[in-house]
Formats: sequence, C-alpha cells, structure tokens
Amino acid sequence: MSCIKDVPNLKCDNYGEWRKKVDLAFICAEVDWVLTEPKPKEPPAPVRATEDSDAEWQKKERDYAPLKMSYDLESKKWGNANKKCMAFLKNTIEPAIVGSIAECDSARGYLERIQSQFTGSSKTYATMLIKQLVTERYHDGNIGIREHILRMSNMNAKLKPMELDLPEKFLVHLVFASLPDVGGRYR
Repeated sequence: MSCIKDVPNLKCDNYGEWRKKVDLAFICAEVDWVLTEPKPKEPPAPVRATEDSDAEWQKKERDYAPLKMSYDLESKKWGNANKKCMAFLKNTIEPAIVGSIAECDSARGYLERIQSQFTGSSKTYATMLIKQLVTERYHDGNIGIREHILRMSNMNAKLKPMELDLPEKFLVHLVFASLPDVGGRYR
C-alpha cells in the first residue's frame, strides 16, 4: 500500500505520471476492477400475474430471492470500492482542477472526464514541452550532465503519446546545443 503515498497531486502538467500512479495504487489496493466492471443492475422484481396460483407466485418469489441477494452483495461490494476510488481521486487532484470537473457517480466516469479535460489541453502542453526542449540550457552545479541529458530525453518521451517526439539525431543536437562551450570541454 506504500504506492498510494507516491501518487503526486494532479496538476496541469503531470496527467500521464499521475494516471500511471493512480492505476498502480488501485491495483495494489485491489479495487482496480471497479474501473472495468459496470455498476450491478438490480434484477427485475417478479410480478404476480392475475392467473398465477399461490404456489406459482411463491415459486417466482423463491427464484427471485437468490438473484436479489446476489445483487445486494455485488452492489455493496462495487459501491464500497467505487467510494474508495472516488475519495482517492478527489484527494490527489489540485483543488482548482477538482472544481472544474463535473461530478460523476463512478470512478470510471470521473477518470474519463479528467482524461478528456487533459486531452484537450495536450496541444498547449506539447507546445510548452517543445519550447522547453529548444531553450533548455545546462548550468554547472545544479545537476550532472547525465541528469541533464536524461531530463531532455524524458521531455521528448512525453511528446511521444502525442506523436510529436523528435527524432533521436535531432534530440542529440539539441542536447549538444544546450551544453556550454567551455574551451571545448563538453562539445
């Protein structure tokens, strides 16, 4: 259950990472099935026809009882898991974002609404990533060169789901361009 504490708050720029961690937390908590299983539907109650004898009606009621009991158990199980998921989701989202997402009865529907909100802003996010990649500069002392290169590679990897990732050869040139020219030390 320690993976639950590792879920970052959803902000404007970390939807992909947040979603992966939320999915992992749901799997670890064994409530991930609520995202794929629909809410149980109550079986229709028997209706006594005018021509039904007492024995026929009692048989209909006996046949309905196990269906109703199974529904009640499944409904309670699904409701509890859904409630846990909804509480978890709402507590890992920045308050400003939570307020902008329409209410929903199921965790599955709520995640779909969150996804649609962030998919719509993916062009803005992609533009921000591309600008950051092009203007990124290495500064001595903050982080090592390896970390700097990995950071730029990670930014490019975030563009991949949007089909905007840069070719590896171009990324290498951007990395070299981001390094300082100190007596040919890095270039």
